[in-house]
Amino acid sequence: MRKNFIVSLVGFFVIGFVSVLNAAMFQSVPASKAKLIQEGNNRKSCIVCGMNLVMFYKTNYIATVDGKEKQYCSLHCLVADIEENHVHPQNIQVVDTNSLKFINAKTAFYVIGSSKKGTMSHISKYAFSSLNTASKFAAKFGGIVSDFNGVVEAAKNDF
Repeated sequence: MRKNFIVSLVGFFVIGFVSVLNAAMFQSVPASKAKLIQEGNNRKSCIVCGMNLVMFYKTNYIATVDGKEKQYCSLHCLVADIEENHVHPQNIQVVDTNSLKFINAKTAFYVIGSSKKGTMSHISKYAFSSLNTASKFAAKFGGIVSDFNGVVEAAKNDF
């Protein structure tokens, strides 16, 4: 009986620790709120680095490459695919930090270098559907507001 109690207690603490860890990660969302477009065993993994797409969902990108949709954990991995594999992505979309919906990456507004942790980079890059929401986020968490070209240049500087 004591053994069952100890096993239950350890299980309780492990579940609690994982829940706190996920809650502490700004990039994470509950799996039910994440849109995953890939299929197969690796559908939850970044196409470049293999990181968990749900865990880093707020920095996810989707792009069409050679007629097939790919999902990336971050702008860093999208730029790495372009630079290293010489892909030519089309219809690039990014997760809006507030709504968690994919939006057109080229018309989004970005906050670069906020106090929120980045994904695959020391410098965070979060996307927003409007200048107003990006500006409010920057006022609260720091960073500068930029457009798509600026955020891509910032990502290239990560390498």
